[in-house]
Amino acid sequence: MSEDFDVVVIGAGPAGYPAAIRAAQNKLTVACVDEWKNRDGNYAFGGTCLNAGCIPSKALLESSELYVRAKEEFAAHGVKLETIELDLAQMQKRRASIVKTMTGGISALFKANGVAGIQGHGRLLPGNQVLVTGSDGSERTLQAKHVILASGSAPIRLGAVPHDGKYIVDSWDALEFDAVPRRLGVIGAGVIGLELGSVWRRLGSEVTVLEALPDLLPMADQTIAKEAQRHFKRQGLDIKLGAKVVRAVVSGAAVDVTYTDAQGEHTLQVDRLVVAVGRRPFTENLLADGTGVVLDARGFIQVDEHCRTGAANVWAVGDVVRGPMLAHKGKEEGIMAADLIAGRYGEVNYKVVPSVIYTAPEIAWVGQTEEQVKASGRPYKIGVFPFAASGRARAMEAPQGMAKVVAAKDDDEVLGVHVIGPMAGELIAEAVLAMEYSASTEDIQRTIHAHPTLSEAIHEAALAADKRAIDAINR
Repeated sequence: MSEDFDVVVIGAGPAGYPAAIRAAQNKLTVACVDEWKNRDGNYAFGGTCLNAGCIPSKALLESSELYVRAKEEFAAHGVKLETIELDLAQMQKRRASIVKTMTGGISALFKANGVAGIQGHGRLLPGNQVLVTGSDGSERTLQAKHVILASGSAPIRLGAVPHDGKYIVDSWDALEFDAVPRRLGVIGAGVIGLELGSVWRRLGSEVTVLEALPDLLPMADQTIAKEAQRHFKRQGLDIKLGAKVVRAVVSGAAVDVTYTDAQGEHTLQVDRLVVAVGRRPFTENLLADGTGVVLDARGFIQVDEHCRTGAANVWAVGDVVRGPMLAHKGKEEGIMAADLIAGRYGEVNYKVVPSVIYTAPEIAWVGQTEEQVKASGRPYKIGVFPFAASGRARAMEAPQGMAKVVAAKDDDEVLGVHVIGPMAGELIAEAVLAMEYSASTEDIQRTIHAHPTLSEAIHEAALAADKRAIDAINR
């Protein structure tokens, strides 16, 4: 006997749980099915983001940055400490506590909104039925008018680098080390690799990052990427570009890594090796035969601009569909789908999805890079403002980096904003809002920004686009 719902969501990560909550807010009956289990064997809502990604990594990034600041910066503020001691166990306990609080919060939100949270593996059957298999092998069938697939993604593993969970690990394992590795290797200089490398470098590891591509952060504006590379080098991150890993072998209590670059073949020995080469859509046992849902050549579920699949009343959102694998992008897609199901308006503006890298300094951007605008052939102008000229950044002992605005020459529309510096992930929200309303640089120029604040950097960069900056030399 099946249980009937208006909407069944498969996946309770940052795309799935907001979809379920919004559908319930729209007065629909909703169930949300999720199979995530933590290392202690307990089910938990929140998916990778809350359990093994965004939230725990930010907890460790914050803790490790405070540790470094206490060692290297506090004295400049006149705060002198006799001794500074790392308590990694407490740091990890704090991380775990934050995760538990946040995942428990989703259960509370489900209850408050009337969402039936169901723990187990969800599989879409023909006719919009969802088969739920519990950890004990028990089965129940849910009948839905609409199904939203939000099964997320999983780390990509390399065949030549066999994962063992101890010496050769993925990003989740690397968040739970109980000791600081003396030598840490990271394969991949993307967002995850740089953040994890930063955490353990701050805590004392000798970190070597092997990146197969010839340039660092090719998806970012290259002015910002080059600035980032300079800071990472100064912090002691040894980033080797154009380094392609051939194999990795555990040898005793270490890992022997072989890689090639323009100079030939090299070997590197590390105590732990993190594989952070990206993520793939997770669709294992998600779709029964005959559902009508189609995967593309890369394993993503095919959808239109409103996240409809080719099957009637079946939607897919988040990491399992095209577009950047970002929690906030998935969240907006889930909300859009839930609103469209209820007959409301729903849309995601994919042109203004922000990206953030939580290193120090932070890196954030939205819209087009200078390179992309240049390649398009559209005449453009740029404005740059260094945080070294920001009174607030100076007061924070954080004068590193810059804000950069890219705008059209013809109608002054802001086409992209790129920030590397203190609190860049917070500052980018102004740019996202401005671009959502198709703002011009003049709109930002004429918006009063409180002084002294970091946000003045965006204001000054917009002014600099017309060579009208007040607090920096116009070039």
